[in-house]
Amino acid sequence: MNPVLTRAAAALLLAFGALSSAQAAGHYVPGVEGIQAASVPPPGVYYLGYMVNYSIDSLRAPGSSDDVPLKNTGTVSALANRLVWISTNKVLGADFGMETIVPVLRTSLTFNAPGISESKSGVGDVYLGPVVLGWHGPRWDAVAAAGVWLNSGSDGTPASPGNGYKSTMLTGGATYYFDEAKSFSGSALMRYEINGRTSSGFKPGHQVSLEWGFGKGVGPVQVGLVGYDQWQVSDDSGAGATTKRSGRHAVGAEVVYPIMSSGVILKAAAYKEYSAKGGSGPEPKGSLVRFTFVKFF
Repeated sequence: MNPVLTRAAAALLLAFGALSSAQAAGHYVPGVEGIQAASVPPPGVYYLGYMVNYSIDSLRAPGSSDDVPLKNTGTVSALANRLVWISTNKVLGADFGMETIVPVLRTSLTFNAPGISESKSGVGDVYLGPVVLGWHGPRWDAVAAAGVWLNSGSDGTPASPGNGYKSTMLTGGATYYFDEAKSFSGSALMRYEINGRTSSGFKPGHQVSLEWGFGKGVGPVQVGLVGYDQWQVSDDSGAGATTKRSGRHAVGAEVVYPIMSSGVILKAAAYKEYSAKGGSGPEPKGSLVRFTFVKFF
């Protein structure tokens, strides 16, 4: 991983992108989607606000699951604003749509080992998704999507909100309902990021993020077990690059509460990373709390 990525700045969402610099190389932040993550909503216009806080407990040494010496902590708070349009048009039998994400970040770092202590706020890298495809069966849903993370946020310091490079992101996933009432579901959503180069010529390796969830309806509320896994699947290149690859794994719980009379869905989830490994540079390990507000227009 790029040593610059030891900064905790990032990009949420969709979900997604804003905390990524605090995590593995890439823009997408796992943990923003959970129960029924691979289910595309019916035709319409949707606003999704992802409020995320990632707390860094420690840094993992390059190529290792051991902690870097000294106290290295920080927080990244983000509001990722996502707008989704799903049309009535069909492409390959799927509902066709588009989306965009604009993350706003606040990053505070105290990394004693590398001697970093700073805080910054700003708009992160913007995501443009011109292709969203959603399929729906009697007891299953599926999704495929493609888009680009722009190099639009400011960068240059460890707490900057931008990553300093573009990424292409491909998405695929499915949700299965174990009963006809669709009260019990299991889902898996995968993102594949192809990262570009920074202005200094460093190129982070490609990254795979897998989010999964099992949900059960209890009256109008859904509760469930959720988690994420993230792997760097190709080597970094450029000055300072090594063949060491980063990764992280987390498990958590989620609650979903719909307010159908207002066209609103509220979600809350908490994750704890139980494993993390550094790549070309140190890798943060910590916990993530996420609140999601969904509004249908």
